Amino acid sequence: MAEPSSTRTVQRALRLLASVCDEGSASLVDSARAADLPASTALRLMRTLESEDFLTRAADNSYQPGPRLIQIGAKAFSREALVPLSRKPMEGVVETTGESVYLSVPGGNEQTIYISIVEGTFSVRHTNWVGRTVPLQGSAAGVVLRGETPQVGYVVLENTVESDVTAISAPIGAGGRVVAAMSTLVPTYRLDEQKRIRCGRALVAAADAVSEALGGS
Repeated sequence: MAEPSSTRTVQRALRLLASVCDEGSASLVDSARAADLPASTALRLMRTLESEDFLTRAADNSYQPGPRLIQIGAKAFSREALVPLSRKPMEGVVETTGESVYLSVPGGNEQTIYISIVEGTFSVRHTNWVGRTVPLQGSAAGVVLRGETPQVGYVVLENTVESDVTAISAPIGAGGRVVAAMSTLVPTYRLDEQKRIRCGRALVAAADAVSEALGGS
């Protein structure tokens, strides 16, 4: 029995995605050749993948993995690599600051989802939010995940998702994209300027270590 045309289309699109991911960046001609497709067919499929953010096109018209593909990869990392790689760096932040440290990734529908925590050492500390989602808009992790981290390397927001809590967040990168955020959620009453800087710098160092382990920057 012949395969339905929809199945063949999906297979061809996946072959094109794989060819781009294998190379990191590939032209239309090279991708079509690698996927054994006519250039016209490859162009049609790659334009569709680009419109859905699975691919992006550079100034030289080469194709690269897009933000949606990176987000899916980040979710896979969360169970396979990201959480275990982040554990020791997160523990280091707790040792430096005493505050609970979270790891979060894009969760779809303009949300971020918390996937891991190392609890702080204070008797009063933020409760475990692993598995909970919060909006990208208006959250420190959301600012980081949208690639809007300021030059200092971390984001500080007060009284956003929760009142009387200050969130500090730093980006984790892989594949040239921000794939996760590492954050502390600190009761605002015990966060002076000196501790704010100490938390931010500790998060940047820890997030950079995870990025390096993932092959990012």
